Amino acid sequence: MMLLDKIQQALQRESFDGWLFFDHHRRDPLAYHILGLPESAKPSRRWYYFIPASGEPRKLVHQIESGNLDSLPGKKACYSSWVEQQRELKSLLSNAKHIAMQYSPQCSIPYISLVDAGTYELVTGCDVQVSSSANLVQEFEARWSEKQLEMHLAAGQKVDRARRDAFVFIGDRLRSGDPVNEYQIQQFVRERFSEAGLVTDHGPIVGANANASDPHYEPSVERHAFIQNGDVVLIDMWAKLPDEDAVYYDITWTGYCGQSIPDQVANVFDVVMQARVRACDFIKGRVRDKARLCGYEVDDVCRGAIAERGFGQYFFHRTGHNIGTEVHGTGANMDNLESHDDRLVIASTCFSVEPGVYLPAFGIRSEVNVFVGESEARVTGEEQRELIRI
Repeated sequence: MMLLDKIQQALQRESFDGWLFFDHHRRDPLAYHILGLPESAKPSRRWYYFIPASGEPRKLVHQIESGNLDSLPGKKACYSSWVEQQRELKSLLSNAKHIAMQYSPQCSIPYISLVDAGTYELVTGCDVQVSSSANLVQEFEARWSEKQLEMHLAAGQKVDRARRDAFVFIGDRLRSGDPVNEYQIQQFVRERFSEAGLVTDHGPIVGANANASDPHYEPSVERHAFIQNGDVVLIDMWAKLPDEDAVYYDITWTGYCGQSIPDQVANVFDVVMQARVRACDFIKGRVRDKARLCGYEVDDVCRGAIAERGFGQYFFHRTGHNIGTEVHGTGANMDNLESHDDRLVIASTCFSVEPGVYLPAFGIRSEVNVFVGESEARVTGEEQRELIRI
């Protein structure tokens, strides 16, 4: 259900005259979720829905599909020709000078960059300035309820248990002399998830040595490596409860097969772990002090810690991503590498902090989830402080 009053309050806070939603062939899934439109809707003609900062919303639909927005409040106008569309769109936006749309300058935030260039030109041709709805979107899409936080914590306990069991299983197989490979461990984790009543979209990532240096590596029946003594093993796993509104818990831990850890491996783990701790401490301090915090700032702190130790070139992905009902959510990412994410980190949102160093011979990543409340931020699960001796 659309939260009209809250949307209009947010528009007033952001000094927007309104928020224009536009879609054609379900290009913008955010619009459907924020507005509460039915999943069954299959528009083949363009529609527009304008929520002003105050007053009644307005909608513009094609005559062939005039009922597309009937579930939403507001006065309706129809068009059939492109000439009528342009005229009615200008009327729809009358008295508005500065509006929000699912647009991101230079596509800096791809999750939000859903309005095509032609539509942007069409709207700005109505003498309207268009700015990004990025902060508005995360306010209505990325905030967690208390129940969602509880489900996240419950899922976290089960995922952490599966993670512990997986490393123990590897050790048992190595000590017994039985062969064990990455794909077996992946399936072991999936079975533990199923037994615990967890669901996931894919994964987990299980990588040994050089495979652990590929952040998105996933073993398969056809492609996998055997795990042996002297190997670095990385496991990245994410899952949630099966409830419709459940949110993910997403972690990465790394271990070494053997009691005597090589100095290089131990040093790289320390670099990654210390960077994660520094980033989390930075977040906690900003939230505690009620200071402004943006995603790119967290990335700068974490990336700077790794660069100080001489491994900057080997950390080639963002520090973290928003977490929601999808493992990669729609809120602020901790990113000043792949994009310049200048969205505010807002209360009741959660994201990963997952620095990594990926050398040719092996890779190490350490990932935790951070939940931001009104006055404090916290890591929601166990934190790895030393390499697991498998």
